[in-house]
Amino acid sequence: MKQKISIIFLLLFLLVAGSRVVAQNAPKPFDIEQPSLRVFLPAPELATGRAVVACPGGGYSHLAVDHEGYDWAPYFNKQGIALIVLKYRMPKGDRALPISDAETAMKIVRDSADVWNLNPNDIGVMGSSAGGHLASTIATHAKPELRPNFQILFYPVITMDKSYTHMGSRNNLLGKNASDELVTEYSNEKQVTKETPRAFIVYSDDDKVVPPANGVNYYLALNKYKVPAVLHIYPSGGHGWGIRESFLYKNEMLNELTSWLHSFKAPHKDAIRVACIGNSITYGARIKNRNRDSYPAVLGRMMGDAYWVKNFGVSARTLLNKGDRPYMNEKAYQDALAFNPNIVVIKLGTNDSKSFNWKYKADFTKDLQTMVNAFKALPAQPKIYLCYPSKAYQTGDNINDDIIFKEIIPMIRKVAKKNNLSVIDLHTAMDGIPQLFPDKIHPNEAGAEIMAKTVYQALKK
Repeated sequence: MKQKISIIFLLLFLLVAGSRVVAQNAPKPFDIEQPSLRVFLPAPELATGRAVVACPGGGYSHLAVDHEGYDWAPYFNKQGIALIVLKYRMPKGDRALPISDAETAMKIVRDSADVWNLNPNDIGVMGSSAGGHLASTIATHAKPELRPNFQILFYPVITMDKSYTHMGSRNNLLGKNASDELVTEYSNEKQVTKETPRAFIVYSDDDKVVPPANGVNYYLALNKYKVPAVLHIYPSGGHGWGIRESFLYKNEMLNELTSWLHSFKAPHKDAIRVACIGNSITYGARIKNRNRDSYPAVLGRMMGDAYWVKNFGVSARTLLNKGDRPYMNEKAYQDALAFNPNIVVIKLGTNDSKSFNWKYKADFTKDLQTMVNAFKALPAQPKIYLCYPSKAYQTGDNINDDIIFKEIIPMIRKVAKKNNLSVIDLHTAMDGIPQLFPDKIHPNEAGAEIMAKTVYQALKK
């Protein structure tokens, strides 16, 4: 049945295998003219909806499709997880080939979610060695709709920095004379953002092929952006062990991976998508654990499993397109649109009250209307809520509550009325509680909870 599914899949999507299956020590040259996928589905009674797209390693010159690909199927299938093994093209200096193959694989798997009984919000990527570089590349570079929801990385090449990369992988992907700009772009420890998916990273301490520093620096970058990640470095094992029995720590590694896979759950496949747009207050600045205690995180728990609440806040951003840091110029804004939300909560205006930004106040309603129009045009036709900025406990040339209350709020009210949009009055909700604003601007955890409750009550009306 699995073989039949695989064949049908290849025909439907015109992905025909261009090479025989070979192991890591394959003779060279190794050529794949067309990429292909092989699908291993769990028994229907075990299926969880989760899937993993595996990118085997091989230095971007060949593929270890067995112990870093197909041989993983029993492990995942027993847990109700589908495994899809990608045979991607070798770059030979054209990096677009393997990257486009990996992105196409993610799209195909999500597009096939109904047929294969998968949750499109729970599709991860697994990569080993150079395949780990490919996996971490789509995790850090791909558009939101092509980005995996989680990443599993075994002894991955992460950096292209020649001081500690795997030079064969670097040369095969970027060429021997790669520019500094290209090296930086594909050194994935330098491309992490708060939107990078959570990661499980594993090395052996005695790996002489890909130094564990690759994973250490990637983990530190993820940690900096508060992306959940774990890093395991085993005392020995060398490189390229995959799921082989010869790896001394195989059972320990599998137990760690199983525990990690059980440590998080994905939004339901039909969850109502809620996009929280905003500045540092939405982002959760000054909150120690923003993934747990920012207002969107608290709101998500209040809304329950039927909703998927995402935080698209970016610190210091303005609604004004002539402001010093316009929100609509940010990648987060494009990500929010790509999320195609069913509900949008817009909370901007605080940074616009700064004197050097508010000199462009004549554009405020126009720019807000531009944002509203962009979300209105989405296929989901979302319900849009406009928030009055929360109380700022200061005035002056910087953030100024007088301007917020007397000028910005009336403008937001005007746009809401024009578009028949609901308003959420966070200014009143956050007034009279200065003790919850340690720096007079950003609420602490207790303040964020009040914000979340206020938004929750509006959304549930």
